[in-house]
Amino acid sequence: MNEKEKVLIENFKEYYEEGDSAFGKARFNTATILFFKAVATLCDLYLLRKEGNIPSSHSTRFRILEEKYHEIYKIMDRDFPFYQDSYTQKLDKETAELVKKDAGRIKKMLNL
Repeated sequence: MNEKEKVLIENFKEYYEEGDSAFGKARFNTATILFFKAVATLCDLYLLRKEGNIPSSHSTRFRILEEKYHEIYKIMDRDFPFYQDSYTQKLDKETAELVKKDAGRIKKMLNL
C-alpha cells in the first residue's frame, strides 16, 4: 500500500466516523456531507488502484467513472445532488442513511 492509499483510507475513516457522530446527533445535513465525502474518497481510492492516479476534480472523477466503472458511477451520480442540496435545503434521516449505505457498498467493493 502506498502513501496516497493510506491517506485516502484514513480520510475515509475520518469522514465516515464523523458522519456517524453527526447522524447520532440528528445533524443530517452534516452527516450527509461527511458520508458523501467518504463516498468520494473511496471513489478516488478505487480510481487510484485501477487507473494509477487520483482525479483532480469532481468532473474528471465523474467522467472516468461514467466511462469505465458504471456501478460506482451510478452511486456517485445519485448521491452528488444530495451533497449539492445540503447547502440550501434541510436533509432528512433517510437521505443520510442512503449515502451512508452507499459508502458501505463501495467500501465492500474495495475489500476494506
